[in-house]
Amino acid sequence: MTDACLQVEHLPATGPARQQLVLLHGWASNREVWRPLLARLRCWADITLLELPGVAPAAGDDSLDLSGVLEKMAALLPATAVFLGWSLGASLGVEFARRYPARVSALVCLAYNPCFVARGGWPGMAPEDFQQFQQSLAEEPRSLLRRFDSLQSAGAGDPRALQRCLRPQRRDLQPLALASTLGWLQSDQRRVLAALTMPQLHLYARDDQLVPVAAAGAVAALPLPDAESGQLPGSHLLPLESAAELAQRLQRFLQARQLLADAVDEAEPPLDKRAVAASFSRAARDYDRVAALQRDVGERLVAALETLQREPATVLDLGSGTGHFYPALRARFPGAHYIGLDLAQGMVEFARERHSGAGDWLVGDAESLPLASGSVDLVFSSLAFQWCYRPEQLFAELARVLRPGGLCLFSSLGPATLQELRRSWQAVDRHRHVNSFLPAARLEAAARGEAGLGLSLSREQICLRYPRVQDLLRELKTLGAHNMNHDRPAGLTGRGSLRGMLQAYEAWRCDGLVPATYEVLYGTLERA
Repeated sequence: MTDACLQVEHLPATGPARQQLVLLHGWASNREVWRPLLARLRCWADITLLELPGVAPAAGDDSLDLSGVLEKMAALLPATAVFLGWSLGASLGVEFARRYPARVSALVCLAYNPCFVARGGWPGMAPEDFQQFQQSLAEEPRSLLRRFDSLQSAGAGDPRALQRCLRPQRRDLQPLALASTLGWLQSDQRRVLAALTMPQLHLYARDDQLVPVAAAGAVAALPLPDAESGQLPGSHLLPLESAAELAQRLQRFLQARQLLADAVDEAEPPLDKRAVAASFSRAARDYDRVAALQRDVGERLVAALETLQREPATVLDLGSGTGHFYPALRARFPGAHYIGLDLAQGMVEFARERHSGAGDWLVGDAESLPLASGSVDLVFSSLAFQWCYRPEQLFAELARVLRPGGLCLFSSLGPATLQELRRSWQAVDRHRHVNSFLPAARLEAAARGEAGLGLSLSREQICLRYPRVQDLLRELKTLGAHNMNHDRPAGLTGRGSLRGMLQAYEAWRCDGLVPATYEVLYGTLERA
């Protein structure tokens, strides 16, 4: 017996973190089953996903000792958290709460039967059916899992759609680990459950064909000190089928038990991302016509790929814009699957139209990527990171989606960008007229805070020259890169202020041209 290799994924909250959540998946599943729920929880919670061997990618096929698994969990999980377990995951959460009660603020159990194998009149799976289940797992595991998926999805509105969601989780099959975790379901946890003092929430599916609905009434009748129970429509696959309802019930339960920290009014973010997305969407069709600097910087980044001594299976073009670099990336890595992702819907639609039938084109935020963990080998990102004001969140997401040994090559803009324009406006008023970008030191500090992520940075100053300041302003507007700070001046800039800025800018004129400086940062992130 061994405690095997448990995989853990940490997802920081996308908003103010009001609670720590640990999510434990069910038998013959993995952490991907939680994906529909995550966006609804991450806005207020830091999330830790624990993945048990069985069908988890890259996990060894060992028989698992429950005691060893619990010890490993204690070393990997937050000091205190709310534990949310589904099916077998709920059984594991109960055992963890029994051994480490101070570590569990509350216990939330989905489709959970504390006595899974029927005994003494308690509703559950017949002992002979359970034994047959174990035998089928030993003899024909893949066939058994197909039947199990049919059982889990029975009662769903669209069972075939749910089964299609489960199939990708079955690429890596570890029969010994599956047999061990199945054996855990033979234990009777009714007394354990009644002895726990932390708040409990038990939710069941009305049409569950695996955990009988009678179990909901039986659990409600147990002498639990602080428990709440309820039912939701659908099948056993509650995380996939009832994500919105689950998130609402969980938040209400924690609020009622005063287990959500008070929402803190965060300082207004320096950058309005909705304005960024809207501005670049409007600029999509004219962008390439004026994006000379953006092309030059991106081509330097593409050139750096020539020395790459690996052939990635999946390439993510993060901040793909119009898809300008798709041909170069496809030529460099012809066998790779390409994903173009951008914050701006208009950019994505234009790129998809321009490169019809090529790769996948997605709308998404780099600080909350709509991609599975460990799904990308190489991230290419040219002049997009400057629109992310939370580098800790950005690097955490990159570390999550990159496979071990994966790389991210990026360029970004530093705070000295458009310094002439900034100083010229400062001579007129105290408003912020020019976008502010993060310094290299802030990026380096954020990377140091993400375990297993290494960052190397270099810096370059590029100076463009224009006959008139108005030519620069027109170019920025066409690019969609005009001022998008939250504290930008409201309304239109007055003619007098604009005239004063133009006069101040003339002090920078040299050899008949006015300069515009861009501080370009080039970085390489490597995931251990």
